[in-house]
Amino acid sequence: MTKIPGRQLLCALLLATPATAAAQATFDHTPFDRLLQVHVVDEAVDYDGFGASPAFAGYLASFATFNPRQLAPAEQLAFWINAYNAFTIDLINRHQERRSIRSIRRPWTTKFIRIGGMSYSLDDIEHEIIRKQFDEPRIHFALVCAAKGCPPLRPEAYRGARLDQQLDEQTLRFLTETPEKNRVDLAARTAHLSPIFRFRDYAKDFGGSREAIGRFVASYLRRAGYSEEAALLEGGDFRLRYTRYDWSLNGRPNR
Repeated sequence: MTKIPGRQLLCALLLATPATAAAQATFDHTPFDRLLQVHVVDEAVDYDGFGASPAFAGYLASFATFNPRQLAPAEQLAFWINAYNAFTIDLINRHQERRSIRSIRRPWTTKFIRIGGMSYSLDDIEHEIIRKQFDEPRIHFALVCAAKGCPPLRPEAYRGARLDQQLDEQTLRFLTETPEKNRVDLAARTAHLSPIFRFRDYAKDFGGSREAIGRFVASYLRRAGYSEEAALLEGGDFRLRYTRYDWSLNGRPNR
């Protein structure tokens, strides 16, 4: 598949001729959407609620025979984001893990996911499909690895028609409303950012340098009214430090 810049995803969809658009298959994320609205409250996930739901089991099963290549580009990216998040919930419940995803052996490399007749791991979806095929850094704020250090799980499914807005909202919220994870100390001229910007080779998705990461973050800080902080990062004369990543499960407290 041709790599498509993120900001062009919806344009590609909207520019499709009516005949082309009509020919595109669709995938129903409605069951997942309804479950997310019920079982994600105050950023906490009710894993027991998902595990007890026949609708969730049916949603996961619907991936097995569906070929996402039939979808328009924006719908494809939404499909893979939803798949990653849904099967992460499934992984937690398969192991009845309620402390940390890292307590599970090989959580990201085990091929337990069936999509379109093929087997995938979570790493396959994130690194071999999403990151390789879509030029979209904002996916790092939509893919949720079941940890409190992650961006919060959005309480609705991703949809191709609203994808740009949803990704923007996720990124803005994570960078401007979580000071324990992301903040700028003007006096110390230091940006304290989530290790998401450092993990693996993620930095290249944001431009590959401290300055490029600063410009990316600054664009959201400026929109949120943090003009001084944005100016510091835009100027490039700042230090970059990483905050602590909390790997404890993003689940609801035991009731």
